[in-house]
Order: sequence, then C-alpha cells, then structure tokens
Amino acid sequence: MRPTKADLEAARDRLIPDVLPPDGEPLRVLFSGINPGLYSAATGHHFARPGNRFWPALHRSGFTDRLLHPSEQDLLPGYGLGITNLAPRATARADELTGEELRDGGRRLTALVERHRPAYLAICGVTAYRTAFGRPGTEIGPQDETFGPARLWILPNPSGLNASWQPDRLAAEFARLREAADALRTSGRARRSPRTSS
Repeated sequence: MRPTKADLEAARDRLIPDVLPPDGEPLRVLFSGINPGLYSAATGHHFARPGNRFWPALHRSGFTDRLLHPSEQDLLPGYGLGITNLAPRATARADELTGEELRDGGRRLTALVERHRPAYLAICGVTAYRTAFGRPGTEIGPQDETFGPARLWILPNPSGLNASWQPDRLAAEFARLREAADALRTSGRARRSPRTSS
C-alpha cells in the first residue's frame, strides 16, 4: 500500500537501517545514497519511491538476476551488495540537507567502510560527494583515490528527478561498475589460487 500524504510527513527525519552483510562476510559493492527520501522513510526501504531508477539499474547492469522490489532489499547481501546513506536523516529533497550534515555523514561513512571493507564504495550522487568530502572537481565514474580500504566509484543520482541520466545511460554506468567489481573479484581469486605444476 502506498504511503499517504500524512505518512510521508510523519516520516520526516526518520532513519532507515543500513542493508549490510554480517561482519566478516564479503561485500563486493557498498552503495551509498545521499539520504532517505520521505517515501523510503515511510516504507523502511531504500530507493523506494516510484520512479527511482536504482533497482532497475541494478538488475539491468547484471548485479542481480532479476528485478528486486525495494521490499526485497534484505536479499542484497546474498549478492555481495549493501546499501547505506551519506546522511541518515529523511527529507523531501536532498537539497534540504546542510553541508555540515553531509560532512558528518562522510565521517560516518568512513567508519562504516573501515568496518565492512567493501571492494568498492559506490556513492550515488556526485554533487553530495563533492560537498561531503571537499572534492569540487569530482566527475562521475571510477576515482583514482581510494576510500579507506575500498575503491571508489561515483554514480549518478538514480532519482527520477535527475533528467540528464535516463534509464539506459544510468544502467550502462552501473554495468561499468559491475564489470570492474567482477574483474577485481576474479583477479583476487587468481592471486589466491595455488600454482599447479606443468
């Protein structure tokens, strides 16, 4: 059932728990949204608002073998994936967040990455990343710098309001990340495999 207008208003400032594997379990990619929208906060599910392209892009890029509904978010750790947010407070629009909230969220995200050690941290929203980490020149795509133990990839904001990134283009960028994460996993397995004598 869709949240009512009253449900949405009551969800303002609510927090949504992260979706993460148990400590010590492998985490291929940790996706970080900017902050929960009111629709997500009202349902308790990340990227839940109709029109958000996160879940379709995740499937079309090959991260999941079928299109997951936001209510199935707890299946993600089985794919080696997780979700968090840069800032935990739910708002109607991301631009309601203060710069200080984003910077505080950046410090929290740093601690989370140190604890769970994903192969890649993928931040969904380049403008928020620039503010949170003081990187005004950052562009979408893989970054040369790492984020603690994780490689860093900046993705477009998957919100339906982001008109410059239509579904095909968004899915293609997610696919580039998936291919990089797959290649990293394959090379890691190769390094761990014992040599065989010829």
